[in-house]
Amino acid sequence: MAIMGKYCKAYLVSKLRQFDQWREISENVKEEKQQLDGKEVEVKRVLTDDDFLYLQENYVVTDGIFKDENIIFDNVTSEWKDFCQNTLAFEIPVYDAVQASESKNKSNS
Repeated sequence: MAIMGKYCKAYLVSKLRQFDQWREISENVKEEKQQLDGKEVEVKRVLTDDDFLYLQENYVVTDGIFKDENIIFDNVTSEWKDFCQNTLAFEIPVYDAVQASESKNKSNS
């Protein structure tokens, strides 16, 4: 069963490809339906700069919202994290702190 993380963000492939150590695992792209000789068949799509991929909370990039399926990039290094944070402005929201603060404020009312 596919695992959905708590957070992911979509980025254009062209932005992700700016990372100098970017290496796509192209065999993991999603399949799409196409007509071939009058029959509907599933074929692997070819990623273009205008497609979107998902940067997951664990810094793995996927072709879809699930963090354990269609993994396109998984070479998570300190350089990659730095690129994500500083170039892509990727920041994982801290939901628990906000919820805890709201709960505390409600109980003090």
